[in-house]
Amino acid sequence: MTSKPIDTSRPHPARMYDYYLGGKDSYPVDEEAAERVISFLPAIRAAARTNRSFMNRAARLLAERGVTQFLDIGTGIPTEPNLHQVVQAVNPQARVVYVDNDPIVLRHAEALLRSTPEGATKYIEADVREPGKIIESAREILDFEEPVALSLVALLHFVSDEYRPYELVDNLLAPLSSGSFLMLSHVTGDFDPAGWAKAVDIYRKSGVPAQVRSRDEVARFFTGLDLIEPGVEVVTNWHPEPDQEFADEQVPLYVGVAQKP
Repeated sequence: MTSKPIDTSRPHPARMYDYYLGGKDSYPVDEEAAERVISFLPAIRAAARTNRSFMNRAARLLAERGVTQFLDIGTGIPTEPNLHQVVQAVNPQARVVYVDNDPIVLRHAEALLRSTPEGATKYIEADVREPGKIIESAREILDFEEPVALSLVALLHFVSDEYRPYELVDNLLAPLSSGSFLMLSHVTGDFDPAGWAKAVDIYRKSGVPAQVRSRDEVARFFTGLDLIEPGVEVVTNWHPEPDQEFADEQVPLYVGVAQKP
């Protein structure tokens, strides 16, 4: 695999997210921007960690329901357990396609390609704003005649309205068969509008088209789909683990999983 050079002159959301998680794959420019966000929005660390936990819970739930194919867009820097490790623990034959547009994720893609012998994984370097390219490449290992779980976890708050995010989601779901799923998480400014306005400003000044959304705006991504209970919820209220972190904290993240009828 080849990739464009890593730009260390300005922050990147995947590297900032890794920093929030306590990872080491960031540069000083990412750490400086992340610390500025943390200074007035300390809940961002909890959002990152609970988001990762949601991805694991949602992927495991769908694998346990018999889904064997996953298309994960906005993968980010690998953090164990990765999605394929979660679902292949349930079904070793599961097939996973990862998609991201950050060269540093490509550098770590080997960790995303360590599939079980029975299953398969693939990495695609692409942007969510290229749905045609993503679907075409994903077809190499995913059978679109069978259900696919489309994972858009902590991604769409980096797709502002000018890029027509609802249309993008529709275009990604359209080729998927009946019985497919959408699993999605999205930060919200509902609980701290001023803090998130500052955070969005930092991202946008770094060239990242960030945008937080309300619960109703997040729910709109699931239009025409059948939501799994409890619907669109704050992350700590969605199938919580008995010993989950941040159980009593208002984490600014809405999540949901829904099936295509």
